[in-house]
Amino acid sequence: MSRDRNPQAEQMAHESMVRNLAAQAEALWPQEQRLLAELELPAHPRILDVGCGTGEAVRRVAELLPGASLVGIDLHEPHLVIARERCARFAARVQLRAGDAFALDFPDRSFDLVLCRHLLQAVPEPERVLAEMARVTRRGGWLHVVAEDYGMIHCHPCAVDADRFWREGPLRLGRRTGTDLHCGRKAFHWLTRLGLTDVRVEYAILDTQRVPRSLLVEIFEAWRDGYTRIIAEHTDLSESEVRASFQAIADSFGDPEAYGVWLVPMVQARVPNQAHEP
Repeated sequence: MSRDRNPQAEQMAHESMVRNLAAQAEALWPQEQRLLAELELPAHPRILDVGCGTGEAVRRVAELLPGASLVGIDLHEPHLVIARERCARFAARVQLRAGDAFALDFPDRSFDLVLCRHLLQAVPEPERVLAEMARVTRRGGWLHVVAEDYGMIHCHPCAVDADRFWREGPLRLGRRTGTDLHCGRKAFHWLTRLGLTDVRVEYAILDTQRVPRSLLVEIFEAWRDGYTRIIAEHTDLSESEVRASFQAIADSFGDPEAYGVWLVPMVQARVPNQAHEP
């Protein structure tokens, strides 16, 4: 993947991303695992995780589906080193290696389930990643996508206008780097246009009643640490404004008298048993 397809390479490599991936997985998994457990899969499915990062999902899926064999791919070798350490106990069941989401190095129809979590919003042309995922999924197999959407984060009370911050900060960064931070609301359309069937959307409700406040605070503070500079460089907000806004949102989610929610679309779709005719 060339750098123009990975405009957030520096942020993905920042130490805060390891913290963020861990906190997001811990927050999401209690709601996400049910969707994966209910999928119609063979007894010994082959599973691919596209953009596996530090292996947070790979190790959880390996535990959830003990008959599965898994492959995780990612561009960032230091994250793969962490993933291999975390998944070492699964031995040959789990392989973790470098790979490009835009050009998956697998034959057509190789996997029963292909995952992609927290990646689409970070790359241009996310539809191309989805098309590659569909290509390597067997007929009758599934895609499972966690598609972030930065118009679905709300909190009150908050010391800043959080809605304005998301619009004028991260969302503007996305437009100026060719990425789409509204992937969550668009994933259904993209998957349908690819000719996939049984497309369904459920939401992980990461709110202050279902998820420990401290975990939600970790997510926003990790974003603060990793993304303050790049947002300031690509928007009209100063670094101090960006940092203060992230902190105010984190403080709101941590305030026992406040309510906060991040709605995270989890989208699944099936590759049809017969070839799609446009």
